[in-house]
Amino acid sequence: VQLQASGGGSVQAGGSLRIACVVSGDTSRSYNVMWFRRAPGKERDWLGSISWGGSRTDYADSVKGRFTISKDNTKKSYDLQMNNLRPEDTAVYYCAADCTPHPFPLCDYKGQGTLVTVSS
Repeated sequence: VQLQASGGGSVQAGGSLRIACVVSGDTSRSYNVMWFRRAPGKERDWLGSISWGGSRTDYADSVKGRFTISKDNTKKSYDLQMNNLRPEDTAVYYCAADCTPHPFPLCDYKGQGTLVTVSS
């Protein structure tokens, strides 16, 4: 199983971006997926999760109401919609699958990250 995050880029504060986490390899099943980010010089941040069926999502307080995780069965992707972005959201964003529950998640699969830069 491979995960690849794409869709990052640069945006001004208040703007929006959508990142896709595309699953390849074993696409015959669904996965619970988590989104994380790591800013330069900082610890990893857990952003949120989506259940394998897509019916349940959970979010960190820092992004609740601004970020939304969804599942696209057609594209085999788990997307992160980010609205009202702030400069402090600047980080490398990455997804991971088949994780033990937050707050100490261990994940079987981890994707390469994509950089999001928010300017003021």
